[in-house]
Amino acid sequence: MQKPAASHGQFESSVLAQLSTLDRFLPVWIGIAMVLGLALGRIFPDLNDQLDSVKIDQTSLPIAIGLLGMMYPVLAKVRYDRLHDVTADKPLVVSSLLLNWLVGPALMFALAWIFLPDLPEFRTGIILVGLARCIAMVLIWNSLACGDTEAAAVLVVLNSVFQVGAYAVLGYFYLELLPGWLGLEKTAVDFAFWDIARSVLIFLGVPLVLGLLTSLIGRSKKGDAWYEQVFLRRIGPWALYSLLFTIVILFAIQGEAITSQPLDVARIAVPLVAYFALMWTASFAWGRAQGLSYPKTATLSFTAAGNNFELAIAVAIGTFGVTSGQALAGVVGPLIEVPALVALVYVALWARRRYFGASEGTAAPA
Repeated sequence: MQKPAASHGQFESSVLAQLSTLDRFLPVWIGIAMVLGLALGRIFPDLNDQLDSVKIDQTSLPIAIGLLGMMYPVLAKVRYDRLHDVTADKPLVVSSLLLNWLVGPALMFALAWIFLPDLPEFRTGIILVGLARCIAMVLIWNSLACGDTEAAAVLVVLNSVFQVGAYAVLGYFYLELLPGWLGLEKTAVDFAFWDIARSVLIFLGVPLVLGLLTSLIGRSKKGDAWYEQVFLRRIGPWALYSLLFTIVILFAIQGEAITSQPLDVARIAVPLVAYFALMWTASFAWGRAQGLSYPKTATLSFTAAGNNFELAIAVAIGTFGVTSGQALAGVVGPLIEVPALVALVYVALWARRRYFGASEGTAAPA
């Protein structure tokens, strides 16, 4: 049943209250994980050698488990059985695909070169982030902004499917071909198309298949109510637990590079903040220009502005190594994304009042 309309102040004051404790204080947990990782690196200076003793592909087993753990719970939440319902909305789907797979990667490529021209590893890591379209916490931000939840879920599926096939191709284009055409420096690390493709297949393809099978079988055997209210609630937090675990390990391994180059690390935040602001604003304006309703416009904006840092981290580690600057750029990403997207939720609620009629999305989020 739809809840009664709430005042604008109630909407905005309830945004953070709707997040779980884990989600609400995620920047704090990430900061603690970073500090813990740095301390762990001091205590165990040979940690990287120990982790490399057992590997999946080119990634140590503990880190591989953390990366897969980040992806699976998110992909298990998707309603794969409703894909057809939203794909029928051609303006929304076409707009999403254009923004996610043409505009987003190109914008991040430009920002990476503008702000990090002298830091090739960080620049490459930022470009990898731009290629990884959001499939995770976008569902949370979309819900808080009163977006269309079903449309968001289906766009997540489309992004997941596209990433399996397109991520490696785009990686080769933006790291090798385009820099060469523009007379820019190519990626500083020996790059092979199959390196990225293999990482995507392992760290996105495997959890995508598992998530699909879990959703279809779990819903058919136990019903939607049990699957969403019992199973998903149990496994949901493990995505963020896995992210925090991975951050601890990466900062333990990269502690010396981080503490010796704090300003360089801080510079990673600049193109990310610019990307979130520009991409969200452009997507919102595009949705309104296309005549989409507020819920679908909000959904379009958040699915276009967010990024899949889990995949970017996995690809950076699998392709360039756990001690690389590319991996570090991916790890710093969530620390910037969480407060930026929370702020954009407030912007979305303001824009609804300013640019859409009172009847558009006036119900409080469930």
